[in-house]
Amino acid sequence: IARTAQAPESWYLALLGFAEHFRTSSPPKIRLCVHCLQAVFQFKPPQRVEARTHLQLGSVLYHHTKNSELARSHLEKAIPQFEDVKFEAASLLSELYCQQNLVDSAKPLLRKAIQISQQTPYWHCRLLFQLAQLHTLEKDLVSACDLLGVGAEYARVVGSEYTRYCNLDLLLMERKLGEVHPLLTLCGTIVENWQGNPIQKESLRVFFLVLQVTHYLDAGQVKSVKPCLKQLQQCIQTISTLHDDEILPSNPADLFHWLPKEHMCVLVYLVTVMHSMQAGYLEKAQKYTDKALMQLEKLKMLDSSPILSTFQVILLEHIIMCRLVTGHKATALQEISQVCQLCQQSPRLFTNHAAQLHTLLGLYCISVNCMDNAEAQFTAALRLTTHQELWAFIVTNLASVYIREGNRHQELYSLLERINPDHNFPVSSHCLRAAAFYIRGLLSFFQGRYNEAKRFLRETLKMSNAEDLNRLTACSLVLLGHIFYVLGNHRESNNMVVPAMQLASKIPDMSVQLWSSALLKDLNKALGNTIDAHEAAQMHQNFSQQLLQDHIAACSLPEHNLISWTDGPPPGQFQAQNGPTSSLASLL
Repeated sequence: IARTAQAPESWYLALLGFAEHFRTSSPPKIRLCVHCLQAVFQFKPPQRVEARTHLQLGSVLYHHTKNSELARSHLEKAIPQFEDVKFEAASLLSELYCQQNLVDSAKPLLRKAIQISQQTPYWHCRLLFQLAQLHTLEKDLVSACDLLGVGAEYARVVGSEYTRYCNLDLLLMERKLGEVHPLLTLCGTIVENWQGNPIQKESLRVFFLVLQVTHYLDAGQVKSVKPCLKQLQQCIQTISTLHDDEILPSNPADLFHWLPKEHMCVLVYLVTVMHSMQAGYLEKAQKYTDKALMQLEKLKMLDSSPILSTFQVILLEHIIMCRLVTGHKATALQEISQVCQLCQQSPRLFTNHAAQLHTLLGLYCISVNCMDNAEAQFTAALRLTTHQELWAFIVTNLASVYIREGNRHQELYSLLERINPDHNFPVSSHCLRAAAFYIRGLLSFFQGRYNEAKRFLRETLKMSNAEDLNRLTACSLVLLGHIFYVLGNHRESNNMVVPAMQLASKIPDMSVQLWSSALLKDLNKALGNTIDAHEAAQMHQNFSQQLLQDHIAACSLPEHNLISWTDGPPPGQFQAQNGPTSSLASLL
């Protein structure tokens, strides 16, 4: 490319065009893109071009490479420069700082940018939003709400109803479950009545409905959420057909987007997976996980935005739990290892998901009957979390470990006091409270207090049926069937176990199928149904063989060594096992 005195901008436009061509190639040619941008400096460009090029290099390196230090260097050089550059550079640099767990460096950078951006509505709104997100990550919800309130008021002053509503929706995220329902109703009415840009309206509806769905799911209300989830799925189909450039907003503050359209699609898949897992539609959860991961793979080729890795980790966390239920422990363990690898690439991701990772390992340990390791994993998870719903979920599973071990009475009763479903239950989740009743029923069953067990399990059934919590329903039915069998009431036992088996087959829940088939074999023998008893015995044998083979496969994987990791960052490499390390006999 020749440098000419007559057209100093021609070489710049040519290099920029080549850089963009290489960046958007399929697959992207990032090294060539970077070379083109670096070549700009050889021409001793004007200061504004130089600042813009530092920003572009920082952005490309941040989004498409792992060279965060070089990205940081370029962005830091862009910040002291011109207004059209410094705010974007500050926004990107704060993201990079957060990715490196340098939140204390990100906050003052954003505060300073907010102070000087009041004449630039788009960036002022976006930077306020980013700072509010940081405070949310640090659990400083008061500061987050204050900033969102400032953002909403600023948007009102500059005449941007769309951005104002985005900030009001965000304020809902910081509220406790009990405070949210009247606010959701109010915001829903505002969004529906707003007459504005079609793309912005649909974007707001997606935002609002995502919040509505996730609040229902946090509350464990799987049946109640269905109408909202259906609206959300229809809304994302509508927004997918609209083109961003059809109607450009006239107000600069309206250019603010809470999330790109392509990311919204993945988010809707994600909340659908969350719902399917909680409801016990595990094949549906698998279907939408596959779709979401495929979409993520395409997006990550052009965009290494941290939120995409967060979506990927949350999807994997949910599908891992599904695999453990469906009897695919080896696959679940490999996916746990995949989450470890993703967390190794981002300290922030690991900080936010370490407790969930140890919880998943605890669930895996239960599935392969390594109870000591399960206890260690759950204890590590409790140490790392401040999230009340996750805390209650971990405590419930740790209680199940103590019940199985049978010799940890003091620790068990201490835990049960903290998750007493009859009074002062620590969280608002319908699902977790129903699970707490089940745990009480399980303990009473093992202690031979059958009438008490039946009371607790009937309470679980009432709650799980009210919200379509199919796994809890199946577990409660089979345990009630077992109690009636022990009491000699074979007819009533059969009335419980048959629907338990049908529901477990629909989920499918391998452990409940194994348990139900064993009971059906004994029940049909006792009732003199020889053919049915033989069929049930054959089913039990098939389930036992499948679980045994999967158990051996999982315990033989090098990743099985993860069950011993309870502190610090996840290990990078695993040594192969010599063989299964847990008792197969007690599993089957």
